[in-house]
Amino acid sequence: MTNIVLAAQAGAGGGSGMMLLMMVAIFAIMYFFMIRPQQKRQKEIQKFQNELTEGTQVVTGGGIYGTVKSIDLVRNTVDVKIARDVVVTVDKGYVFKDMASTNIQK
Repeated sequence: MTNIVLAAQAGAGGGSGMMLLMMVAIFAIMYFFMIRPQQKRQKEIQKFQNELTEGTQVVTGGGIYGTVKSIDLVRNTVDVKIARDVVVTVDKGYVFKDMASTNIQK
């Protein structure tokens, strides 16, 4: 009877190491499939916002499509022309690449 109890205790000790290994594996999978791609996308958006030039086709955070008319680096804003004689001022952080215009040019 004592041998059975000792064998059960020895087996339980090995399971905790395997559990730790599984937790590390799950975290690694989450990092490479979720966290890392999001960080990469965020860097691309930041790079696009820093390289904005006049005439660039953009989409605002509110979903408004337009063309960059001017950029104010002091106030960190962008003037976006959305229609003839209609220009809106948008914070530079809410301006994203217009993917529709890049797909049309192919």
